[in-house]
Amino acid sequence: MKVLIVNTFDRGGAANACKRLHIGLLEAEVESKVLLKNKQNNWSQSFLLPPKRSTPSLPEKLRTKSIRILKELKLYSPPKKQKPETPFLPNRSEKLEIYSFPYSNYDITESPLYQQADIINLHWVANFLDYKSFFLKNTKPVVWTLHDMNPFLGIDHYTEKYIGIDRHGEPISRSVSKEESKINRDFVDFKKDCIEQIENLTVITPSRWLAAEASKSEVFKGRNVKVIPYGLDDKVFAPRDQKTSREILNLPLDKKIILFVADSVANHRKGFSYLVKALKEFQTEETLLCAVGRNIKLPSNDNLIELGEIKDERLMSVVYSAADVFVIPSLIDNLPNTVLESLMCGTPVVGFPVGGISEMINHNKNGLLTEGVSVSSLVKALKDVIDNPEMFDRKEIRRAAKEKYDKKVQAKKYIELFNEILKI
Repeated sequence: MKVLIVNTFDRGGAANACKRLHIGLLEAEVESKVLLKNKQNNWSQSFLLPPKRSTPSLPEKLRTKSIRILKELKLYSPPKKQKPETPFLPNRSEKLEIYSFPYSNYDITESPLYQQADIINLHWVANFLDYKSFFLKNTKPVVWTLHDMNPFLGIDHYTEKYIGIDRHGEPISRSVSKEESKINRDFVDFKKDCIEQIENLTVITPSRWLAAEASKSEVFKGRNVKVIPYGLDDKVFAPRDQKTSREILNLPLDKKIILFVADSVANHRKGFSYLVKALKEFQTEETLLCAVGRNIKLPSNDNLIELGEIKDERLMSVVYSAADVFVIPSLIDNLPNTVLESLMCGTPVVGFPVGGISEMINHNKNGLLTEGVSVSSLVKALKDVIDNPEMFDRKEIRRAAKEKYDKKVQAKKYIELFNEILKI
């Protein structure tokens, strides 16, 4: 069985999940390869797909030559930039998640890896998968692993309800303009028309929440949607001695440590502003916030420590082990890798009751779900954990997480699905 995994990047949350599945398949002796648009890391059996090369037509060649001559004679004036087809985009709030369009200058079906594969496993393919050409030309069974909502939304990656936070610590609701609604409607119709051309399509979601959203969407309604959670290497993400972990990181032994991890806090969907405001109300001399990630700008405070970006997964397991609690204030999310990583290291988690986070946190067992999305509810949950350290059994948190999120469990379920589809 030859599996081709397709992903835009080889770094970031979706890429990490994709890599872990790929490694799990390789270890199970499945011939798995990864096709990427952007390649920065040296994954085993990963390959870069160049964009399509278009040979300019004779009129285009003549036009280019004419422009070059006119420029030399200083007789050429470049045309004024045309207005964008989507005039609302320049005014789109920077607080929203990225958006993307369902077309690109790449043809995945032209890759020799595609042609050799028995089954195609799409992952996060924004700005890589050209819907029209791929679904028109594809002849292989497709398994599409969703990491967000973009495959069945218009251009958004999440149906974000909130746009910010008010002075009372409550969320500010997002308003959607008529222009935004129209373009999302147009691209939902476009995606639906493209995907209707493929019969052998199975949709995988890591969370039950995303499965429900995909199943009721117009794009995937009536399709086979299955839930397979992400998987982790239980040898890499494992509990470490807390005292030793703090000594390695040069963290104090006499304080309660709250951990926050994000690829970038510039992404407002991750809710960092809620955490900053919560800490102003809650933090004492006995508590310390450790933040891991890029572009984290914390206010100057002796009880706030930035550990920066950490790429080594074993070192991250030391960070999780050093903490008393991991906090994830995301306003909407699928099945965040950071929560899985924390639980595999035995560290309890506090988060808002949104998306797949509600499935990952077993209230009072491996962490606490807040009563709602607000600063006050976040403060209350953090205070409960810090004040009651005996509330959680870290060994039991680890045991339950390993049973559910071990990468061998994930790989086994994918292999069973692939065999079923290929009738092996």
